[in-house]
Amino acid sequence: MLKKHRTFAVIGLGAFGSTVAGELAKSGRQVIGVDLDERRVAQMASALHSAVILDSTDEVALREAAIDQYDAALIAIGRDIQASILTTMNLRMLGIGVIWVKAANKTHHRILVKLGADRVILPEQEMGRHIAQMLNNPIVQDYVSLGNGYSVVSVDVPEGLKGRSLGSLGIGSTHDLKMLGLMRGAEFRSCDRPDLTLERADKLILLGKRPDLRRFGDAL
Repeated sequence: MLKKHRTFAVIGLGAFGSTVAGELAKSGRQVIGVDLDERRVAQMASALHSAVILDSTDEVALREAAIDQYDAALIAIGRDIQASILTTMNLRMLGIGVIWVKAANKTHHRILVKLGADRVILPEQEMGRHIAQMLNNPIVQDYVSLGNGYSVVSVDVPEGLKGRSLGSLGIGSTHDLKMLGLMRGAEFRSCDRPDLTLERADKLILLGKRPDLRRFGDAL
């Protein structure tokens, strides 16, 4: 069972790490930011619960900063692959429960997996796939890959569907998709009413395999 109040250590406060740390803090989480660069630490100090100048390749320094008391860690060190690997090893030895690591390339990715990182992220590749899906179908406003070929997408309702009912779209019959719901502005509407009339600003939230989602988008 997940703890109600999870705490996070973000190591590496470049563009990627500082964004993640800042968003976690905005969500009310306790976050410590760690970096060797004094300027980066100073920039994030007011946004986070704590921000420290620290060499994360030094296990003793990490322990003295009580990093081992945090529930999860993101290692967002940029191009210094050696520092990233040593930091991952240190956090494992400190007993951090969940460790996510940003990788610089596929070789780095393989090493981190062998070291026991819970998740290894290649931000440029993951964002590239995300952008490709959205470019491929302009009505797709957001896209999340679930693995095994399945994705969840948010689809803008085109002008031509205004006034149509949900049931007339053929979702689940003509199209092998599952409708999870509908967003109307900031309000979520369930999909259990097939007679619900669509409005121009609506967004459909759909689950399915990429080819089926693409065919549905083309049909619209």
